Amino acid sequence: MNTIKLDERLERIESLLLAQKKVLTIEEACDYTGMSRSYLYKLTSTGAIPHCKPSGKLIYFDIDLLNEWLLNNQQDSHFQLEDKNHSPTSKKR
Repeated sequence: MNTIKLDERLERIESLLLAQKKVLTIEEACDYTGMSRSYLYKLTSTGAIPHCKPSGKLIYFDIDLLNEWLLNNQQDSHFQLEDKNHSPTSKKR
């Protein structure tokens, strides 16, 4: 089999396994979110992202809290906004 295809399949398997973990290291969180390591460190140092430091040095992320943080400040699509404006519970001025 082609080496490129094997690499792609291996990356896919690794990402599926990563999604099954409950706690992520900083490296795994970078892979999971697509954010750089330095940016994640900045977010943790400012307290902008939920994380744990059980030993005082190494940083870990609860995947459920990370997902919640990633989905924070969700922007509605035009369709969703239109739906809200036409719902029976919306107040007309």
